[in-house]
Amino acid sequence: MRKGYALVFLAASMWGTLGIFAKLLYGYNLDPFTIVFFRASTAFFLLLLYNNFRDDLNLKKDKLKFYAFYGFFSVFLFYVLYFYAVKLSSVSLAVLLLYTAPIYSTIMGYLIFKERITPMKLASLGMVLVGVLFVTELNGSVNIVGIILGLLSGFTYALYGILGKIAVREESPGEALMYTLGFGTLFLLPFTKFSIPMGAIPYLVALGVFPTFLAYLMYNHALRDIEASRASIVATVEPVVALILAYLIFHEVLSMRQIFGASLIIFGALLLQYEESISK
Repeated sequence: MRKGYALVFLAASMWGTLGIFAKLLYGYNLDPFTIVFFRASTAFFLLLLYNNFRDDLNLKKDKLKFYAFYGFFSVFLFYVLYFYAVKLSSVSLAVLLLYTAPIYSTIMGYLIFKERITPMKLASLGMVLVGVLFVTELNGSVNIVGIILGLLSGFTYALYGILGKIAVREESPGEALMYTLGFGTLFLLPFTKFSIPMGAIPYLVALGVFPTFLAYLMYNHALRDIEASRASIVATVEPVVALILAYLIFHEVLSMRQIFGASLIIFGALLLQYEESISK
């Protein structure tokens, strides 16, 4: 049991480095499409080796359209929107806006899976919405486009989870992730520039290996030992790690108003996951 929680903590901590990698790679004048292409393609080929070794490749032809849809919205759009949000705003703001995902997840869960919207869920969503208003500080000092892209990344992040629930009904999590990344890589290919500075290559490889391939494997492995809802609570450490690293590496500092908003978003996400854990 403790091993499962440790794996989730490590996975979420790795996800918290995504914005850091983005900022570092922007220093080499790489665009978001190129960055996320190498992230997705590196993880895809590692998963191809991993699944082939486990003899876990059983995709049915009738699922190709589903994974094309999944790869477009949950890799192509999600990755690009998030990395553009980091570029136009900051690591801190982008990761906090990403955590508006529970709002969309709750709404889509109700519409698609007929999941109940309880008073605790409404309270959680209210906290997240108010938190967003505080962290964005719409007073002309922030990039409006960056905020919009950050909110859209939250939507596509939520869609990733919704589609994932459907995918793992027939495929293993590792196999489903591989197909999704494969299609996402294909959609990214036409927009990718392959003239990469040598200094950027180690960061691109690390981006594909640690917060993508290894993080997802750790998280999926942890789900064998602990409930998904409890794992989601521990995974809320991701924005905390991102905020700390953004401060230590790029000296990004949140105002007191934004810190209050950040607390509401993170606590709202925790409350929602806690409500799900006690309802099972």
